[in-house]
Amino acid sequence: MNRELIHILVCPITKGPLTLNIVDEIDGDIITGTLTSPEGRVYKIEEGIPNLLPHSQS
Repeated sequence: MNRELIHILVCPITKGPLTLNIVDEIDGDIITGTLTSPEGRVYKIEEGIPNLLPHSQS
């Protein structure tokens, strides 16, 4: 995931901003990390792909 995407990505539920936490980055591309909403929802970034699918509330 390119670091510049953080400016256009939003929480799919609230449409609020996301905070980026980088775990692994190579040549400016984020390989693993998380995106967190102000409400505490956490979305993983794995293999450079942000997973913004809302989790089921089971």
